[in-house]
Amino acid sequence: MNAKKTKKIVVLATGGTIAGLTDDLSAPHNYQAGQVEVNALMTDVNTGGIDWVSEQLAQVDSKDMSFALWQQLLERTQHWLDQDDVQGVVITHGTDTVEETAYFLQTVLSPNKPVAITCAMLPANAPDSDGPANLEEAMSWVQRHDVFGVSLVCAGHVHPGDAVQKLHSQQRNPFVTVQSTSTHLPWGIPSVEDVLSVRAWPRVEIVLNHTGADGRLVRALCAHDAPDGWVVAGTGNGTLHHDLEAALREAQAHGMRVVRASRCAMGGVQSRKGDVFEHAGSLTPVQARVALILELIKEKAAQ
Repeated sequence: MNAKKTKKIVVLATGGTIAGLTDDLSAPHNYQAGQVEVNALMTDVNTGGIDWVSEQLAQVDSKDMSFALWQQLLERTQHWLDQDDVQGVVITHGTDTVEETAYFLQTVLSPNKPVAITCAMLPANAPDSDGPANLEEAMSWVQRHDVFGVSLVCAGHVHPGDAVQKLHSQQRNPFVTVQSTSTHLPWGIPSVEDVLSVRAWPRVEIVLNHTGADGRLVRALCAHDAPDGWVVAGTGNGTLHHDLEAALREAQAHGMRVVRASRCAMGGVQSRKGDVFEHAGSLTPVQARVALILELIKEKAAQ
């Protein structure tokens, strides 16, 4: 028997554009995400003859991704990866927040089997929908025996789950791999069990440096509804307007964690003489936010 056919692929569906429908085929950008169930999506996919099973976890537009769905996705992915007869897992997801989900899953799971997240930029009933091809490529990727970990598979490209960023809002290949020397902040990572047990997730906000960044937003939020931490998307190598830096120093003095990242698409940030804030290295601001949330979960679990 062909060894490849002795195992199966599990497809976990969360919705997104790949499962979306448009009422106007001449304007496919006007659509509603998360309308087509996963088994219907799979009818147009060449699976290579391998057995597969599916679970419809949600039908959401990924702009509305939630921590609760992250926990569900984490639990089901871990469950299936633990099964001896499972070769790998494919996840369908919207493109808007997929880089956050990919970073989250890779960081917490660090799986020794392949997990391919895939997506689409056009809804399922668009005449030239990219979803079926992306789903087919993802199914093919997880059947390989020389790959492991979380990847994003889209438009003929495979990106590491902890080093991917969406850079284009329209084109079919909107993602790039962020070249990096390190993909994790030098902090602890909570266990799967710790993450699944969280009921109140740590709150981490992102603030942007810009001309005239006076820190009032930080001070106002800290005074009335203080978060657990801040990620500041600085200019260039994470530079900050002096007024914004002063406000973040005050937040730090009151026990809030502050991490400095860059609003630039490439390059990240490096440590500088006189740094008062932790820096995110090569992580994007949204990745740094996820990393800080996970660190805070680990800290609380250890108490």
